[in-house]
Amino acid sequence: MTDTMTEPLTDTADGPGRPGGLVTQGLAVGYRARSPRRGRGAERAVLTGLDLEARAGELTVLLGPNGAGKSTLLRTLCGLLPPLGGRIRIGGADLAQTSPTALARRLAVVLTDRVDPGLLSARELAGLGRHPHTGFTGRLTAADHAAVEWSLRAVGAEHLADRPAAELSDGERQRVLTARALAQEPEVVLLDEPTAFLDVPSRVALTVLLRDLARDRGLTVVVSTHDLELALRVADAVWLVDRASRVHAGAPEDLVRSGAVAGAFDADHLAFDPASGTFGLHRTARAAVAVDAPADVLPLLERALAREGLAVAGRGGPPAEGKVGWDGADRLILTGPDGRSIPVRGFHELTRTVRTW
Repeated sequence: MTDTMTEPLTDTADGPGRPGGLVTQGLAVGYRARSPRRGRGAERAVLTGLDLEARAGELTVLLGPNGAGKSTLLRTLCGLLPPLGGRIRIGGADLAQTSPTALARRLAVVLTDRVDPGLLSARELAGLGRHPHTGFTGRLTAADHAAVEWSLRAVGAEHLADRPAAELSDGERQRVLTARALAQEPEVVLLDEPTAFLDVPSRVALTVLLRDLARDRGLTVVVSTHDLELALRVADAVWLVDRASRVHAGAPEDLVRSGAVAGAFDADHLAFDPASGTFGLHRTARAAVAVDAPADVLPLLERALAREGLAVAGRGGPPAEGKVGWDGADRLILTGPDGRSIPVRGFHELTRTVRTW
């Protein structure tokens, strides 16, 4: 397949954009290792029979426990690993029959590998994304510069443009690398753990940014991540690799309701709560206590008590062996199993006191 198969870009007032999509048919991913005896590759499949679709205009997240094969799948989708079987289509084009130059115009990749930007500025680092369009000379035209400036604005990094890329924080550099990917004017963007080095606010900001870019620009965005709770709140679609190497696909709510999320991640001391979409400690309560507290305090109180092995009475469990009340002045009144009342201030003093019950 030649470069002429790449359709021309459609420019808008906001910047370049083009609809696309990623589809796999019977895909098998894994590794080929040379056999010392036979001198030929021995295959080790990690995931097989994958019929997946990531649609344009949607953020698709790839989830699964460590070692489930997420990175192997992502690296196969972007062409770094050859598939062991099946097909991958990007924007309708077969990946195996697409030239590297044409592929670079359809697909952008942001991996977890640390990038050494040398002496490049943030603008110059983002400008590397234009190389699939610049030809042999590598010289940027006015249109190329416009695409770079748009990509920096799109990720909220225009104020970083003239700063040395080596001096950027992890969060700032991740935004610039995302801008570099957007500067390619791709149909599909694949990102492997883009929030791995970021603090919580930056993780949320980048994940929401990727979803908004998918919707606003008609991009197909696929992200591998360990930020399970955030992904389930933000993503349009989920590919979930479970412990049996099966891949479940659907909306986050579909996979929560089917039990696939709990089945993939529940452990001895950790359980997924479908109602809240969050994980909590899973342990047997040693006793139950009655609780009398306002609605805004009750969830915090339950969590603090659960940490000390105490359950809230009245939910089909054992009878109460004590009571915790809120006196309206940010003070807690504990009534122990012996009937003695103890005033405590704050949750730290509360947990230290009930620990001896």
